[in-house]
Amino acid sequence: MRTYCLMLAFLVPAFAGAQQPRPAPAAYPYQLRGQLGTFDAPAKVYLVRGTQRLDSATLQHGRFELTGTIPQPVTASLVLERQGRLQDGFREMMFGGKKARGFVESPDRIKLFLEPGPVAVTSPDSARNARVTGGPLTADYQQREAAITPLREKLKKEGPRGDFLAYLQEVAHADQAFIRAHPASWVSFEALQELPAASNYNETAPLYAALSPALRNSPAGQQYGQRLAQLRATALGGPAPDFTQPTPGGQRVSLADYRGKYVLVDFWASWCGPCRAENPNLLRAYEAFKGRNFTVLGVSLDQEKDRAKWVKAIADDRMPWAQVSDLRGFDGPVARQYGVTAIPQNFLVDPSGHIVATNLRGAALATTLAQFIK
Repeated sequence: MRTYCLMLAFLVPAFAGAQQPRPAPAAYPYQLRGQLGTFDAPAKVYLVRGTQRLDSATLQHGRFELTGTIPQPVTASLVLERQGRLQDGFREMMFGGKKARGFVESPDRIKLFLEPGPVAVTSPDSARNARVTGGPLTADYQQREAAITPLREKLKKEGPRGDFLAYLQEVAHADQAFIRAHPASWVSFEALQELPAASNYNETAPLYAALSPALRNSPAGQQYGQRLAQLRATALGGPAPDFTQPTPGGQRVSLADYRGKYVLVDFWASWCGPCRAENPNLLRAYEAFKGRNFTVLGVSLDQEKDRAKWVKAIADDRMPWAQVSDLRGFDGPVARQYGVTAIPQNFLVDPSGHIVATNLRGAALATTLAQFIK
């Protein structure tokens, strides 16, 4: 089974275009049918998107049909469960030697693009080996995947030695090229949402502006546009929004207290496996640069009910820098100020209080700090 930690809130774009918004349908119909071997009950197929279960059907001699509506064309996964019960779900697991909750995917699945019009899925034995045919959005999605698959296979071959951050950068470059080449495609809209640089206004805004007016003026497009407007507040080169929050002991700490130093504002949570796995790297960077006008300010997105877990994680991960939180999760004002919808996430603020880098993880953290801190 594959594992990952779901923390993304799906982003959704739109600065007003020159032309009037077109009326958008309340929902887009989808029709998914196919043949997966010759399976009968209890075998079932499930249509899922992230943690959301969209539809399901029991197989009859391998045949199935799923129909419904979606707010906008999107990717989804078709999962084959031979025993009938969907195995996707959250589990306790280890991330970088730390126990945290992650999301486990049942392995026999294939990703496809739900679009208006029929999509067919056929395979003699499994979902993951299926052939998918459909309309223009299916073709667009398969073209996007064809550009990314070699990068994914390269990373898989490299194994633990692979540079995951370099992989993400290569995927981002491929997606940026796809968006520019297909400005009217819903596949481009989804690629924009999934970019690792989605929190960087300077990179994301031009890509959004390149989308067709129809996409930007759709309900989802307008929502994403509002999101981009929020991200402008944390654009590279701009002033970091000030905030004040309490430490576990109740002391009020402000970002302004760190003026005159480089400070890495690090958003994390005790339940976030990838965050906990990154903390040793963050500690090494802190130890290497703490004597050179640098420090870290941790901002937890834990909830009040997890206060004890937050305090324990600080001790377990041996983080000596200041930690603050209002324990309101992603709904807290600081997370909203900084447009944080996924963690781990961080912002490097220079001595004058301006944001000079974001999303520094792995080797990139020490490399970037060395460039700024002489």
